[in-house]
Amino acid sequence: MESVCHTEYTKLIETSGQKSSTNEPFLNVDQKKEKSVVPKLYPKSFLFANWGDDLSEEDQKEAEGLFQIYGYNAFLSNKLPLDRKLQDTRDNRCLKKNYPKELPNIAVVLIYVNEALSIIKRAIRSIITHTPKHLLREIILVDDFSTYYDLGKSLQDYIGQIHKERPGLIKKVRHKQQLGLSQSRISGWEHATADVVAILDAHIEATEGWAEPLLARIKGDRTVVVSPVFDKVHFDDLHVERYIPSAHGFDWALWCMYESFGPEWLKMEDESQPGKSPSIMGIFAADRGFLGEIGGLDGGMTVYGGENVELGIRVWLCGGSVEVVPCSRIAHIERAHKPYALDIDAAMRRNALRVADVWLDDYKKNVFLAWNLPLKNHGIDIGDVSERKKIREKLKCKPFKWYIDNVYPSLETSSWDNLLGYGTLQNNLLRSYCVDQGAVPGNIPILYECHFQPPQHCYYNTDGEIIIGAIKSHNYNHNRCLVDPGSSSTPTLLDCQLAKLSHLHVHWDFKQGQAIRNKATNRCLEIAQGESSYHELIIQQCSGQSWRIDHLITSF
Repeated sequence: MESVCHTEYTKLIETSGQKSSTNEPFLNVDQKKEKSVVPKLYPKSFLFANWGDDLSEEDQKEAEGLFQIYGYNAFLSNKLPLDRKLQDTRDNRCLKKNYPKELPNIAVVLIYVNEALSIIKRAIRSIITHTPKHLLREIILVDDFSTYYDLGKSLQDYIGQIHKERPGLIKKVRHKQQLGLSQSRISGWEHATADVVAILDAHIEATEGWAEPLLARIKGDRTVVVSPVFDKVHFDDLHVERYIPSAHGFDWALWCMYESFGPEWLKMEDESQPGKSPSIMGIFAADRGFLGEIGGLDGGMTVYGGENVELGIRVWLCGGSVEVVPCSRIAHIERAHKPYALDIDAAMRRNALRVADVWLDDYKKNVFLAWNLPLKNHGIDIGDVSERKKIREKLKCKPFKWYIDNVYPSLETSSWDNLLGYGTLQNNLLRSYCVDQGAVPGNIPILYECHFQPPQHCYYNTDGEIIIGAIKSHNYNHNRCLVDPGSSSTPTLLDCQLAKLSHLHVHWDFKQGQAIRNKATNRCLEIAQGESSYHELIIQQCSGQSWRIDHLITSF
């Protein structure tokens, strides 16, 4: 892997701690300075874990300050050339492909808020360098109300330089208040005039040959929404790590995730071939006309999270398809931390409920379960969805059951259908503590102060199983069930399927507000004070303790 730690900004120094030798030549003052070791001012900073050993104290301060602002190494970015050459991470078979000369033209939308100027400039330069001139109609910068001064005049000056070589290439759209990623994508799409719109983050670098594979797929089928493969740009030294092509899936909370392509793609044994994907991660290209025909982007989404899954589901249900195109590569910075929107859970939860209400039919309850929300009266305003439902009706989109059967069969449904209750489990003797899955890896559930996050989500089903820890969204993963080991007083968590096959004590009698009693051993899950005076989970002869779970699907 080619390193981006160029000698223009770094010099290697000899290993510290070496003692002088009588044969060592005389060192002048400058050489002695090179051999001196500069102490690390921020030994706990992620930025300096694998980078920056040669920096002066002054440079360390500047680099750390910029890192805290941006979440990546803006100090280094400012020193790298805007047209730096990246390693070609495409499969060799991609290099042999010939694409039609007549392809749709493309508008590239770059979205940002308070991004480092050098990062934006490098994104622009990489797009211009690596997109054939006759195909690149426009670059649209969407500024979601940035407040950093260098994104004003300094950026405008750079745009002026670009316009000397490519007049009118760049359009700039600036929001008058921060609207979030979802609305920024809409702004970019609405200002585009090209045949195809590619919506990207601004902290990317387009690589050689990125556009043609996407445009060729859309030329062949205007209803396909395509995504490149994102190679990872490390936040510290900005080197690029090749990612293998993967589909873009999601769980029932509608968080996006990478997963393997389907068996039909794997059988081809050809990494240059596009692969079907249930959804998109957020960086994608689509025929502008087709996207408009199926409702564009949902203007009711807030901040970000879930809008990409909504688009992927809608495309599939309403006559299109989604593909990842491995011969198209975009290098994307993965931040160490997001300086903005530090906690997007609230926005993501709200958007997920909106998607569920419009598109998921009877399966929308699974989104409520995944977010540990009551099925009724959750009190979250998802906005007006009437127009989105009209679009679905007008386009005669397929039911979500079709999507599960034909597009995303690995999305687990059976273990979600037989649940009786879900949420946190609390004992009547100690209401401020909840059952928790405990350390992972590990198989010992614990009692822990309630924080109501997924490690404390529990589920009771019609089979009498108690699942502890977030229930799994895919049939290639397994849930873990509470087991009475029989000979010990310590409860355990084991793979539910394996526990049943091994005839372990995995079935429990439980009624809301009553004991949790194992059907085989007749012992109960209870709490007791341990040797350290802390309360802990224990399995023992029933003493009358009772439990409650947050939400009931059916009274029990």
